[in-house]
Amino acid sequence: MPSSMTMIGLGQHLAEIERNWFSRVFAGEDVALLFGDHGGFGFTLDPDRTLQEALATWQTEVERSRELIADAPLDAPGRLSQENATVLGKDSEFLRWILLHMIEEYARHNGHADLIREAVDGVTGA
Repeated sequence: MPSSMTMIGLGQHLAEIERNWFSRVFAGEDVALLFGDHGGFGFTLDPDRTLQEALATWQTEVERSRELIADAPLDAPGRLSQENATVLGKDSEFLRWILLHMIEEYARHNGHADLIREAVDGVTGA
């Protein structure tokens, strides 16, 4: 199964989406992309970055996300960028939707991680 998807890329992507949806969209913070790859949204690899570094960055972003939403009601609105607002036809998204979207993101990418693991060790159904 040839693929450019890697565990480092998945870790970076999950860190990037945490930052995007909670820091940028929900909290309205003007924060830069973590990995500076506007097209890859975290999947572009730096040959010097380790999996441990990618996962540490992800953990930092998860902790920040939890801080941002800790006391927020589910109907609290976030703020979409002009680009996202144009695509979605609205200028805000509720925390409830953001949390559900993140569940979908993690479910999808957990499946990808399982496929990568299976390609390495051959174990299925584990």
